[in-house]
This record gives sequence, C-alpha cells and structure tokens, in this order.
Amino acid sequence: MALVGSLLLALGLSNVEADTVHEIDTEHLFGFTEGSDIGGPDERELESETTARLGKRGGRYQAADSALVLKLPLSDRFRIAPGLSFALYDVGVPSLGERNPMTLGGAFVEGRMRLLTRDEAPFGLTLNTVIGSNRIDPATGLGASGLSGEMGLLIDREIVPGQVVAGLNLVYALGQSRVDGIDALQRASGLEVSAAFAARFAPGLFLGVETRYARAYAGTSLDRFSGDALYVGPTLYRELTESIWISFAWGVQIAGRESGEGHERDLANFDRHQARLRIGTHF
Repeated sequence: MALVGSLLLALGLSNVEADTVHEIDTEHLFGFTEGSDIGGPDERELESETTARLGKRGGRYQAADSALVLKLPLSDRFRIAPGLSFALYDVGVPSLGERNPMTLGGAFVEGRMRLLTRDEAPFGLTLNTVIGSNRIDPATGLGASGLSGEMGLLIDREIVPGQVVAGLNLVYALGQSRVDGIDALQRASGLEVSAAFAARFAPGLFLGVETRYARAYAGTSLDRFSGDALYVGPTLYRELTESIWISFAWGVQIAGRESGEGHERDLANFDRHQARLRIGTHF
C-alpha cells in the first residue's frame, strides 16, 4: 500500500509550477482508477469498455465483460450515462462447471456529480453512483436475474499541472442475484481502494502505474469477509485524434487471501489477471 500512502501525501502538496500548462481531462488517464472530470454540458461521449478477467484456481477461466455507454453531461456539475453490458465466458473450473456463453449481460445507468473542481480546490472530487439490472451471474456466467449498485468517490490532483496527475478512488459495491433454476437468493458486497499516477510522455500520451486493493463480502452490508486481493500494473492513455482516445490497464494479483484457506492469493473471489480496454469519442 506504499503507492496509496505516496498518493495521499501528493494530494496534500502545493501545486508545482510548470513552464507550460496543458488543460487535460483526467477521467480515463489511470485505467481502472478514474479521474474526477465529467466533460462540459455540450460534450457528449460514446464509450466502449471491455474488461478481461483471467485465471481461477483449479482450471480454465476466461471472462470478458463489455459495456457500451452514452455519456450525457447535463451541466458542468452533473452527468448521466445509460449503458448496456455484454459478457463472454470460457469456463472450465471444477467448482463452476464447463460453459462458453456469450450474452447480453444487462443494463445500467450511471450518475456523476462533481463536488469540487481542481480550479476551486487543491483536488477534484466527484461522487459516482451506478444502478444496474443483470441477466447473468458475474462470477459463474450462469443465467440469473439480479440487481447491483455502486457508490464511489473519485479524487484527483495535478501534481505538475498538465504533466503529472494522481488519482484515488474509494468504492462500495453491492448486489443480489438469483441463478436460474435455483431458489436461493445470493447477496454480496465489496470495497475497493485504488490509487494511480499518470505522466505525460508525449502530446496526448500518458503512461502510469496503478494499484488496487479489493475486499469481498457475503451479504450486502459487508456482513461476512470472503477474501481480498491486491493488484498492481501499468496504464496507458493515448489520444488518437482530437475526438477519439484509447486507454488500457493491466493488473496482476500479487497478494490476497481467501477466507478459511491458506493460499497465497484469492483465486476464488478474484482473478489472477484483470485488463481493461476503453475506446471513446466525444461529439
């Protein structure tokens, strides 16, 4: 967690003057971690996001979750973003069975309220909320009906204006689902803290590093600890044109524990590798 500590220190430092200051949009600079920017009222955005999750204990596990999102800023402080999710599973783990489904995952709507801008405060701060309806169980890929929710604080600061940016996210998520053919209702929740740095290496190119610590619980109120995982990996953000951008992040689980087990990593509640690719355009 040294990166988180360094980030908290950086968020409290005074602004460092740069010879040339470039205005930047921080939302997608960091990978899984997101910045506080939401775009202006006249800046609509269409975004594709794909998250690959690879590696479970005891067999083959490959999953890809994709989302198509339309982002609609209603003011310089508030934005809504409806979207559809899709999922692809290639599973051969004894505890999960064998399946290769590709299906519509569900629908969701995201709302973001910008509480502080970097112009009026030492850091930017945005409240993010997501409500979704799911047609599949995200862990197993089995058909299901469920609801999910997420609330997070997105914090960022320009350490060197226009050149070096730090981000910090605090997220609480919960959900419930009923797998098709099974009467029991499954409830789960989780916490995640992520921190990242990104630096400009060329016009429109940012490279960085990111760490995430996640905890999984049974029950929607963090009732019973199930496991935790620590991910570390690189990030990339590239502007392809004035209106099109791409970002990529890859995280490797370097530590973790599953409740009641003695393994070095939690490969029951979490994955060995996670990667995220985003492509977006604003109009």
